[in-house]
Amino acid sequence: MVNGDRSIMIAEAILKINPNAEVIVRGNDINTCEIEWLNGTTPIPKADIEAKIAEMPTEEEKRIAREEEAAAKENLKASAKAKLIAGEPLTEEEANTVVL
Repeated sequence: MVNGDRSIMIAEAILKINPNAEVIVRGNDINTCEIEWLNGTTPIPKADIEAKIAEMPTEEEKRIAREEEAAAKENLKASAKAKLIAGEPLTEEEANTVVL
């Protein structure tokens, strides 16, 4: 993970805990970074932020999920096409793939 990405992940974890938080994160290590809490945002303990980061999917997990979603969509389209050619009824989900 690129260092800048890690500080973004820290900020994302903070926003998952408090969607209204206004912060600036300087640094990429949760143990040594400086978090500036803006406009009266209540500080969140670093242990809570670290726990939230551990729950968040990694970039690799996100990439795999995107690939699986794309494959499932293509499979659904192929199923809809095969049913249309065979004159079989489509499921609503299959029909949604062919509606423009």
